[in-house]
Amino acid sequence: MRTWAVRTTTGPATSPPPPRSAPPRARTLAEWRPEDPVFWERVGARIARRNLWLSVLTEHIGFSIWSMWSVLVLFLGPEYGIDAAGKFTLTAVPTAVGAALRLPYTAAVARFGGRNWTVVSALLLLLPTAFVAVVLEPGVSYSTLLVAAAVAGVGGGNFASSMANINAFYPQRLKGRALGINAGGGNLGVPAVQLVGLLILATAGAAHPRLLPMVYLPLIALTAVVAALRMDNVPTTRKSGPALREITRDRHTWVMSLLYLGTFGSFIGFSFAFGLVLQAQFHHQLDTPVKVACLTVLGPLLGSLARPVGGAWADRHGGARVTLATFGAMAAGAALILTASRLHLPALFLAAFAALFVLSGIGNGSTYRMIPALHRAKARRRVLAAPTGDTTAAAEAEATAQRHATALIGLAGAIGAFGGVLVNVAFRQSFLTAHNGDAAYLAFLAFYVLCSALTWTVYLRPAPHRLSGV
Repeated sequence: MRTWAVRTTTGPATSPPPPRSAPPRARTLAEWRPEDPVFWERVGARIARRNLWLSVLTEHIGFSIWSMWSVLVLFLGPEYGIDAAGKFTLTAVPTAVGAALRLPYTAAVARFGGRNWTVVSALLLLLPTAFVAVVLEPGVSYSTLLVAAAVAGVGGGNFASSMANINAFYPQRLKGRALGINAGGGNLGVPAVQLVGLLILATAGAAHPRLLPMVYLPLIALTAVVAALRMDNVPTTRKSGPALREITRDRHTWVMSLLYLGTFGSFIGFSFAFGLVLQAQFHHQLDTPVKVACLTVLGPLLGSLARPVGGAWADRHGGARVTLATFGAMAAGAALILTASRLHLPALFLAAFAALFVLSGIGNGSTYRMIPALHRAKARRRVLAAPTGDTTAAAEAEATAQRHATALIGLAGAIGAFGGVLVNVAFRQSFLTAHNGDAAYLAFLAFYVLCSALTWTVYLRPAPHRLSGV
């Protein structure tokens, strides 16, 4: 019988499995111990830096949307029929809504996780941006503009959630620098949107305000996608929510909130109102929106860049010392602005206001650095008061300090943002009654003197029970 040769092939007993893609990165970190030096050097610093820079990006866009109305009011010419007082109201409304949203935004980080809430809060920015892009044209009712300005307040909440999130990523010794970078990078969203507005005014003209929100729509979408792909949730965040009820019984909560009202409230209030103040007080020299916009962007830019400096100085010299020096200098700056206004000296007015922006930025960084330092000092006091041999006292005190600091960051942020409302209201009333801002400048001067005295009395004056290291 004829046989046919059969060709066979042999292979390995077991074929190699098909290549698999790398497993997706977990959205919540398995562990997070920033105070452990070994853990920090091995993996912690790298993860914290990634989340910090992405947080800066998302907060930056949020600030731009929140402060967009500081630019849009410069586009509202006579065809819109809105006087100076009405424009100050349009800048005050988003400030007020943003201040009110900061408390729930802080709580949202604890409830949903920092990464998750960053994505949601970024997507929420699409609502005010798309809304104003649709409605802003001559003939629109003032009430519609008020609604559009109010919805823009969601951008103000992003700051509180971002700061609460980053506070959990960094060890105590680096919190001032990290929070300063996060806040300063976010604050840069104010001059950024003003610069974009200036470019539109200089190229397309004042008749095209809707180009401004349209620029930001794709940026918001991109920011949300990047945050979803690359940010992390800290595992302890959901378990230890902000203890707002607990900290409201602490007098330091209200002292720190008042100090932050003086620093950040000044920064955000001046950022929203500066262009209108220049337009109203020096309308003969600054007779076009382009001229005003060129100067408007300067102050917020300087203040934003100064904020990380304030945090770094506070890390090195102590937050209370830097804050005291800052408020003293802010009082002097307000006095110079008042003098320049009364003598009608535009150059001195601009120089003094620029200095006030820088000082408010430094004070932003130093006061926020005081918050974790304050609760760390209280934690040390609780450990010293614990019974000898209590091995859990230190861990419990540290956890409590973290929770309370996070809560105070949210509460002080909300109260501080409300200071921006007070600034705009002060300007509105001053220009309504006297057609200049002198009464407002005098009020700012008095408030900075009060904050200086409060900082010295509570945190620097020698006293038996004073907390050290703040």
